[in-house]
Amino acid sequence: MLNNIGLPGLLLIAVVVLVLFGRGKISSLMGEVGKGITAFKKGVDEGKKELEDEASAAARDVTPEEAEEKDKV
Repeated sequence: MLNNIGLPGLLLIAVVVLVLFGRGKISSLMGEVGKGITAFKKGVDEGKKELEDEASAAARDVTPEEAEEKDKV
């Protein structure tokens, strides 16, 4: 159904949306969408950092101190 819209159809839809909602409403909506995208990216970055921190904590040396002293002797 949507494969046959084309450029004139998209322009008509854009004009109808602009008339129905007005420029101010659309502008504020796009601002909220931008804030949402920024928050999502920030969350993804924090999640990646948390996973990297967990991986580095799991990779540290966990040999007990007693075993290290016996190896030195």
